[in-house]
Amino acid sequence: MKIYNTLTRRKEDFVPIDKNEIKIYVCGPTVYNYFHLGNARPFVVFDTLRKYLEYRGNKVNFVQNFTDVDDKIINKAREEGSNAGEVSEKYIEEYFKDAAALNVKKASVHPKVTETMNDIIAFVKDLIEKGYAYEVDGDVYYSTRKFKEYGKLSKQNIEDLESGARIEIGDKKQDPLDFALWKARKTEDEIAWDSPWGMGRPGWHIECSAMSKKFLGETIDIHAGGQDLTFPHHENEIAQSEAHNGRAFANYWMHNGYITIDNEKMSKSKGNFFTVRDILADYSGEVIRFFLLSGHYRNPINFSDTLMEQAKNGLARMQNAKANLKHLMEAGSDSGMTAIEEKSAENFRNYKQAFIDAMEDDLNTADAITAVFELITAINTTVKDGASKEFAKKAADILDELTNILGLLQQEEDDSIDSEIQALVEERQEARKNKNFARADEIRDILKAKGIVLKDTPQGVQIIKE
Repeated sequence: MKIYNTLTRRKEDFVPIDKNEIKIYVCGPTVYNYFHLGNARPFVVFDTLRKYLEYRGNKVNFVQNFTDVDDKIINKAREEGSNAGEVSEKYIEEYFKDAAALNVKKASVHPKVTETMNDIIAFVKDLIEKGYAYEVDGDVYYSTRKFKEYGKLSKQNIEDLESGARIEIGDKKQDPLDFALWKARKTEDEIAWDSPWGMGRPGWHIECSAMSKKFLGETIDIHAGGQDLTFPHHENEIAQSEAHNGRAFANYWMHNGYITIDNEKMSKSKGNFFTVRDILADYSGEVIRFFLLSGHYRNPINFSDTLMEQAKNGLARMQNAKANLKHLMEAGSDSGMTAIEEKSAENFRNYKQAFIDAMEDDLNTADAITAVFELITAINTTVKDGASKEFAKKAADILDELTNILGLLQQEEDDSIDSEIQALVEERQEARKNKNFARADEIRDILKAKGIVLKDTPQGVQIIKE
């Protein structure tokens, strides 16, 4: 497999450190609200990477954190008259609901900052002892200039960064480029922990470095997240971790592109800010997932009603193919595959290989989806006049195999039909038998208004819920 490595700006052969276990760390949400569409993209993209690597026979240790200590959480708690712990626990629970709707698998570990505090404090203490950090009035800062390779991920040099930096009046930093590792408590109601530097809490960047080391070790295979995290978050993680560990932090860095809303950057001030919970009111989680995988993960992707409808139609095509095969597995011929079916089934391996080739090429889910649609076209061509149960089963198996990797067609449709609908279907069949086509058409229209479509096949009528 080839992966585009942000660190080197090129595609590289992916070679795990340990062939028995691939170690991946993905930056998770700050839990003070429902997660938005921009958050959802890395969750879905790197969940798909994990699913693919596991499909290829790898054990994956997949860590995604929860940042449950942050100014935003503290402010939310003040607004609600609650506390930071209540806010974070509430939105962790809501995260799992929305992630499940997107078919995002739970991580191997979901560490929380509040549960990793001793590790964070020990990490900061070591950086001070090694001369990479200093303490001022209970705050601890990282000396950016001490790390000679600072800027290697974002490809920025220290001079350029310095020209854009300023020390504000009252700032305790020795250098404008230094960043906080530990923040002294400012008010008595602020959540804080005891440390060698007094009561306080960690800076944002140090949290991921400490959690990654605790659960994955000093050097990991892949560190991933949104493009917006490249600088300063991931750059600072590298500086901290490599100064602390004395070795490479991550061998491969993967970053997904931005999401725009109707070709404009998503922001609350523009009123085009959407949480996944908002979008789930109009579209299923699988439609959202299909949309997020329909473009290459490194490219920007635009969210609009038109594109969401296209995603809905694309997913419906997959769902209809699966439903049709399920019908044929029950109502098809028992006489075994025909010569045409055998030839078609032999070609399944070509579509599967095209799918694998796309995924091996830097997780190209867009081309992988194209391979699935080409498979569906071939299947539909073969079964247009009916099919054997054996062929339908083989076709359903390969379709499930590929869509499972993409995390699609996982949510079973409720295909139960109530007695009223069943009675109308039977009445229509009787009307057709008696050549009362006007009544048959009338019943078809009644059912369509109820979201039920009837498909007449050589194997009998197929009832499809829209």
